Amino acid sequence: MIVIQVIVEGLLLGGVYALFSSGLTLIWGMMNFVNFAHGEFVMLGMFAAFLTMTWVAGGPVLFTIVAAASLFVLGVVVYFALIRYVLDGPIIGQILSTFGLALFLRYAAFFVFSANFVTLPDTYLSGTENVLGIYVSIPKLVGGVVGVLLTIGLHLLLTRTAVGSRILAVAENRDAAMLMGIRPDRMQALAWGLSAALTGVAGAMIAMYYPISYGVGESLALIAFVVVSLGGFGSVPGALLAGILIGVIESLSAYYFGPAFKDVVVYALFVAILWVRPQGLLGTA
Repeated sequence: MIVIQVIVEGLLLGGVYALFSSGLTLIWGMMNFVNFAHGEFVMLGMFAAFLTMTWVAGGPVLFTIVAAASLFVLGVVVYFALIRYVLDGPIIGQILSTFGLALFLRYAAFFVFSANFVTLPDTYLSGTENVLGIYVSIPKLVGGVVGVLLTIGLHLLLTRTAVGSRILAVAENRDAAMLMGIRPDRMQALAWGLSAALTGVAGAMIAMYYPISYGVGESLALIAFVVVSLGGFGSVPGALLAGILIGVIESLSAYYFGPAFKDVVVYALFVAILWVRPQGLLGTA
């Protein structure tokens, strides 16, 4: 029964991993561009939830909407203010631009919120429930379910809607998309906004059970890169599969070997899988 409990915890954690990693794979799949500030976007989503909760006593629904909306705006602003100017430049310029953005956002948060850890006050989603003998954390359950649903929703948006078709058309061939009347800048800005909004929702979900600090984005970004690489760059279903897989492996590793070794097991398996299949689980060669 304890092992089942651990696996359930891993599944719920993996759903949130998949959510904020799907935003990273969206940007990569559309622009071949890696956003090194992705973890800081999640951190800002956590602080957006904290501020909404403490300033206006907004509950989980409100602070999730605020986090998503504010991060969407930030993503669009970042695209028009920075990304569009380095998108066609050398790869080192792309790397340094978002790496510098990550440092700026991290230490801006440090300046505003200090180095102290903060936590969200209890909400109506706090606590645990006994489900068939398994104690399930309500915040983690909500976060995991929301993460899986939104990741599936992103996949359906890209594959079943006109907007998604335009985004994929720009990703496939920017010049041909322009000839068809599609404005690439608008679609790429939308992609950055959607990516950031997903991280905002993920940040709000994580904030319900994880301490918030200016440096939390660094570790979350590393997880996102592992999930995207393992699932296959540009594959949203791959991000979902890899996120859940890593969540379960983390939980089982912490149970059997201790929390200090969970990252060792995850990254060892990650390297082993990519050794056999470099394009990731659902990526194309």
